[in-house]
Amino acid sequence: MSIITKNRATGYQMPVLLYPASALEPVISQATIECHYGKHLKTYLDNLNRLVQGCDYEDMTLHEIVTSAPEGPLLNNAGQVLNHALYFEQFSPYSPQNNRPHGTLLSAIRFDFGNFETFKSKMEEACAALFGSGWVWLTQDESGKLDIMRCHNGDNPMRYRMKPLFGIDVWEHAYYLDYQNRRTEHVKRIWEIVDWEMVESRMDV
Repeated sequence: MSIITKNRATGYQMPVLLYPASALEPVISQATIECHYGKHLKTYLDNLNRLVQGCDYEDMTLHEIVTSAPEGPLLNNAGQVLNHALYFEQFSPYSPQNNRPHGTLLSAIRFDFGNFETFKSKMEEACAALFGSGWVWLTQDESGKLDIMRCHNGDNPMRYRMKPLFGIDVWEHAYYLDYQNRRTEHVKRIWEIVDWEMVESRMDV
């Protein structure tokens, strides 16, 4: 699970990007990474640090805020910080050749979806069907079962006792510089940059 650290003096810290900003091209451009990670995520994090000052959530971890805060600005910004930390952590440099999960994760996908291709199709269908802004997640419940969950805006599966394993951001800022209104095309390219080892490491096994 991605960890957002907190400094006593300056608050929650930006997660470290694990690859160069150009590493995900041509699926996600350097310009998109610089805007999405460097500006959108930074704004959510700055808002979160401002909103927790002097309130009951000030000394909580990010995960505690996301699972306990009521709907409103604090939850919106905390949720988006967590969502984006997980999102940027789950990618690795562009590698289109046979990029697919193995081992425990692949076995679980086959058990719960039949096969990897069916899982991909269901994720893509969920992304296309989500109206407006939000996220589509591969999740794991407390029994170990995998499922697909659509979350609007900054919502996160953790609020429903589900563990987020892999998420696709379908807010327009995630793809508009590269794909304009072609959300479906963007989603179909995502598979070429997924770090499946990172996704599997998030599982409870």
